[in-house]
Parts: sequence; C-alpha cells; structure tokens
Amino acid sequence: MTEWTARRAGPWGASPRRASRTIRAARVVLPAGERPAVITIRDGLIASVTDPGPAAGRRADIVDVPGDRVVLPGLVDCHVHVNEPGRTEWEGFATATAAAAAGGVTTIVDMPLNSIPATVNVPALRAKQDAARGQLMVDVAFWGGAVPGNADQLRALHDAGVVGFKCFLPPSGVPEFPPLDPSGLHAAMATIAEFGGLLIAHAEDPSLIDSRPVALGRRYADFVASRPDAAERNAVVALLEQTRRTGCRTHIVHVSSAATLPALRAAKAEGLPVTAETCPHYLTLRAEDVPDGATQFKCCPPIRSDANRELLWAGLLDGTIDCVVSDHSPCTVAAKRLDIGDFGLAWGGIASVQLSLSAMWTEALSRGVGLVDLARWMCAAPAALTGLVDRGAITPGLRADLCVFAPDESFVVDPARLRHRNPISPYAGRGLRGAVTETWLRGQPIDLDGVPFGRLVTAGDAMDSHNGGDD
Repeated sequence: MTEWTARRAGPWGASPRRASRTIRAARVVLPAGERPAVITIRDGLIASVTDPGPAAGRRADIVDVPGDRVVLPGLVDCHVHVNEPGRTEWEGFATATAAAAAGGVTTIVDMPLNSIPATVNVPALRAKQDAARGQLMVDVAFWGGAVPGNADQLRALHDAGVVGFKCFLPPSGVPEFPPLDPSGLHAAMATIAEFGGLLIAHAEDPSLIDSRPVALGRRYADFVASRPDAAERNAVVALLEQTRRTGCRTHIVHVSSAATLPALRAAKAEGLPVTAETCPHYLTLRAEDVPDGATQFKCCPPIRSDANRELLWAGLLDGTIDCVVSDHSPCTVAAKRLDIGDFGLAWGGIASVQLSLSAMWTEALSRGVGLVDLARWMCAAPAALTGLVDRGAITPGLRADLCVFAPDESFVVDPARLRHRNPISPYAGRGLRGAVTETWLRGQPIDLDGVPFGRLVTAGDAMDSHNGGDD
C-alpha cells in the first residue's frame, strides 16, 4: 500500500461501523463516463453522486482523493478458484481474498471444483461456506457444479444461493469434478432452464483433444497444438445448440480462441441467451513470447498467437465478449513442474487475481481503450452476469465498493510480493502500468493486515439489498 493508503487506513479502520462519509475526486468512473464527482456514502451504500461545485478547499468531513488517482467501482471477479477446503495448500480464502483486495477486487465468485468436496450439492456448499467464514477480505459468492448424476441437486443448490452452475465438457483435471457428456449436458441445461438459472461451461471438445498427440515435453508449441482452436469452436457450437433446444441461459468461460467468435456473434444476433468472457492473460500475453519449459504460462485453454489476441480484442470491443475476469487458478510451485518444464505434467492455471486490472490497463493504454470500458468489462458486466445487482458501478443505491487506482504508476511484478498463496506468476519480471492504492468495501477501507470484514453473498441477498433490504 502507498503512503496515502496507510494514512487513510488508520483512522477509517478505527471506526469500521461509521455510518457516513464523503469522498471527493477529480476523476471518478461512472456508467456514463469519467468526471469529477463527490460520492456520499451512508450505511455502506452510495447515497449520492454529485458535481464538486466550486472548490471548497480541504474539509475535515471530506476525504480528498489525490488528483493523480481515479476512483473506480470495485471489481467483480466471477472466475476465481479458491480450493479451500481440501486443497488449501494451493490457495485458501484468506490469501485469495487478500490478493483480490490488493488488486481492487471487492467481490469474487468461487468456482466449484478444486476444493474437496466439490460444490455439487448443498452439504458441500455449506462446508465451503463454513471454511470461508472469518477469513474474507472481500465478499465471496459461489458457483455450484453440474456433474454427471447431480441434476436432481441443482434446484436445491440454486435455492441455497449459488449464482449458477459450472460444467466441463473435457476432463477438469481433478477426479472430484467429472465432465458432462452430451446427454448429461442436455439434462443439466433443461433442469437449470426450469428455474431460470445460469450454466457456465468450459468449452473444449474432448474428442478432438483426444485425437491430438499428448503434449509431453518442454515445447510450448506442442502444448498449444494439443488444445487446438477447433476444440473450442466445436464445443461452443454444441453448447449453443443445447441453448437453442433448452432455452437455458449459457455463459462461455475463458474464451481463448477467436475461432469461437463467429458462432457467438450469430447466437447473439439470433437472440439466444448467451454471454462470454475472456481473461487478461489471453488479452495481454502471446504464444510467441512463451519460452519452452516456462510452465508458469500453462493454462487450459492455452494462450494463443498474437493474431488471435488481436481478434479477441476486436470481439471484446464489439460486444461479442461481455466481460473480463481473472480465472485465478493457482497451485503449488511444485505442481507447475518448473524443475523439468514439462507442459504435459504441469498443472494448468494462472494465478493473477491481484494483477488483472493493472495487466488490462497496461494493454488498454496502447490501444486507446479507457477506464470506462475496463469498468464495464470488469465490474458491471460480471455483477450483472451473476445477479449481484447491488454492486459493479458507482451509482446511488448500490454498494459503496470502490477501488482507487493510480493509472500512471508503474511497477515490476515480483511474485514474492503478491498476496496469493504460492509465489508463481507468468507476469514475473514484467513491467505493468497502473497500481491499486486503496480498496473500499461497503464504504470502508480494507486493511490487508487488519480484521477481515468481507461477507458471504448470494444473488438473492444482492436483489434484496438493491430493493431496499438489509445490507
């Protein structure tokens, strides 16, 4: 944290239940654009957003944000693998939410696999919620899982508060979370459609992957060839056909291949209830720059070519891709097999929840893309997708979840200084532009070394709060 952050965290942290405060900043990112504004906060909610008016000088009752910093909505990262309980040595709620807070993220949505038990029934959800309590630096919601044989559990999970259901079409990499075959996918989507739920899918065609040589060894090009563009394209086409048949709301996670974009565009033009996300690593990293043996870059689906990256940016800018989320998928350093650099044996996943905003801003600057766009993709769209309608924008009536960002600051990524559990990152040694200097949850600054005050949330809670219920 910067000097300003430390100075502000002290007195605010001393009165975490303070009912109201006012924040004044020369740059505030609002849904309609960026402008100077005064944000009044009461009881954790944004009470008003007004023009600053004539300069009134410093006042004890107003927090003045330094002029070189921008106030954004707190990020909503709806693709985070926490892994606790069961694989807490990979990542846990304390470390994952601290990393999120350090990166300006005020809400994460935890994926249902990688923990033991996987979140495929209500008892497993309760076990995960119990493990999380008392550890949360930011708010946490949960995805449920759709796996073979649990279609009869989906409505109960929905009623218990999950925001939707994750499925895999290829193997997930962990035995607790097997993939759905075509009949299982149809059954899950038909069930979810009955209660208006949301299915999110890891879309790669397992038969096409099985037909390719196994990517053992150090050559990154061999790994990319083992997960071809056509595997993503074919799986997305199959999912969209099931969407057409069942009417189920469908979201495609971590789109890495631009080959999927024509089918997604056509589906949206047809009016199908489909959305898609991509991730900072697909928009900022390039296959051409991945050294052989550098397994810290391994993720599934893979980071692809520079030409592919350009097409993903085009799909983001034209609205084919709706949001950008981290897919924070951590593991132990040992599981990355850096000792031998074998892409076939290394765990696939990138831990980057703390770096998402800075990585995206670094790339956006070179393209003339502004912070208003980033806020739409990384705050408002993920909140809307997950039904967390009480956050994601700086608007009266919504949660006062805020991020203060210094867009002109630069830093070099040192994995040892990141807050997630295991010090490994493909961004190691990379210079990034833009630094989060403060993160506020419900109008209170988060002290990363202080008492956690994040909450477990559900889409139902968010709707009640947005409609005037208890916060």
